[in-house]
Amino acid sequence: MKYIAAFREGDRISDIYLCKHRQQAVSKTGKTYENVTFQDKTGVIDGKIWDPGSSGIGEFDAMDYVHVTGDVTMFQGSPQLNVKRARRADEGEYLPADYLPCTDKDPQQMYRQLMEILGTVSNNYLQLLIRKYFDDESFARAFQQHSAAKTVHHGFVGGLLEHTLSVVRMCDYFSGCYTYLNRDLLLTAAAFHDVGKLKELSSFPENDYTDDGQLLGHIVMGCELVGYGCRSIKGFPKRLASELQHCILAHHGELEYGSPKKPALPEALALNLADNADAKLESMRELIEGAGENNGWLGYNKLFESNIRKSTEF
Repeated sequence: MKYIAAFREGDRISDIYLCKHRQQAVSKTGKTYENVTFQDKTGVIDGKIWDPGSSGIGEFDAMDYVHVTGDVTMFQGSPQLNVKRARRADEGEYLPADYLPCTDKDPQQMYRQLMEILGTVSNNYLQLLIRKYFDDESFARAFQQHSAAKTVHHGFVGGLLEHTLSVVRMCDYFSGCYTYLNRDLLLTAAAFHDVGKLKELSSFPENDYTDDGQLLGHIVMGCELVGYGCRSIKGFPKRLASELQHCILAHHGELEYGSPKKPALPEALALNLADNADAKLESMRELIEGAGENNGWLGYNKLFESNIRKSTEF
């Protein structure tokens, strides 16, 4: 099959993809069309069905595997699929593994590396909190398989673990450079900062926002989970619990980015910087690698507010 990451403007596509989204819309001129989103393990692409009533467009729904024929065009600097024909694929025509984007690293090895670093947390209460969750088999299994986002960064199987490990490593480095940081607090906050994503996003292949994800968000749900864990440990210091929860509440850094609080502790600031750095660098990697052999300018990107291209020796 031709993977989405290899799509280029002018390509004629005829293959099977997972439909993540299908919704009817109306143009400014009153013409009915449909917005669709297709996915495979290399990425997603938005599409348009400009003539949904034609005989070439069969019945299919979101989360169906769909045989699609269409043309790749460019819209606002991003590839888009102009769908000409579509039908629900029959079982046996596709391999589900081709449609789940996965980390290119070993999840079990990453989890061991994460636990090795967290094993150096010396505060007994924080270590008990870490073990309460990360030693639980069902939690560990879910944490290794979950994504860290619907689309923006680490939106793949194992993405939550890969992102968390990177943030923990960065925070460990920060604590060595800036010795006034409370290393135990910072590493624990880094480990739990995105744990609410387990409830915010559904599992693959959906990988979409749950009702609680829409209503509450991962920051609030992660803060609640940590608060519950702290209260379940006899004698857990109230001040330490509040500081840990503050780091989670403030890890997006700004109110307009979804944080209920701005960083008021050095550890909260360090966590925000590590989280933002890993998210942005991963987004840049996905953008650059998605460009394939295109070594020219890739067009304006809204996330980075800049025109982007590869560096010379990429």
